[in-house]
Amino acid sequence: MKLLLAEDEPAMSEAVTDILEYHRYQVDAVYDGNTALDYIRAGSYDGIIMDIMMPGMSGLEVLTRIRKEGCRTPVLLLTAKSEIEDRIQGLDAGADDYLPKPFAMGELLARIRAMLRRKEEYHPDVREFGDLLLDSGSSELRCGEKKIVLPKVEYQMMEVLMLNHGIYLSSEDLLEKVWGYDTEADVGAVWVYISYLRKRIAAVGSRVRITAKRNIGYTLTI
Repeated sequence: MKLLLAEDEPAMSEAVTDILEYHRYQVDAVYDGNTALDYIRAGSYDGIIMDIMMPGMSGLEVLTRIRKEGCRTPVLLLTAKSEIEDRIQGLDAGADDYLPKPFAMGELLARIRAMLRRKEEYHPDVREFGDLLLDSGSSELRCGEKKIVLPKVEYQMMEVLMLNHGIYLSSEDLLEKVWGYDTEADVGAVWVYISYLRKRIAAVGSRVRITAKRNIGYTLTI
């Protein structure tokens, strides 16, 4: 799971990043609202942890903007303020949860797990990348007039790659996102299904490619 942490206090940011990475989350840490907005627009995150009081742009301003732009990534707000009015303002702006400082790291982790479990991502009927279309209703992969129905796992992997195009996902990332955290499958399954998808993409005549970087991962390119 990939998280964005927007916290302007360096000591707090470092402590939270360390504990999240220890629990196997990938973390991008930023220190002001403007940078947080840029990262959210450019990246693909499973969750956002954001302080309300930040330089440049407040967490509430960032939250309001991304919700207006259609971003549905779950957001947990952190703040030193604990008055009920601030909680209401944050939740009304589109936050999924609210945790006042100071907090126990155990409670932070529990709230993140709960937030990620109940998140409801927006899934359009058709995803696009380059000349490829992926139809969630029919599980079809299409390019022009050519189309092919993808089996469940191939569809799920193709969807993950489309959602994260331009970002290299490791075999471990794909294993977790497609098969789940507690799967008994190993990275060999990822290699097999990458091979299947490459053949499917070629079969519909697309110019899209699954590009691999040794010891880094896979991404879609044109």
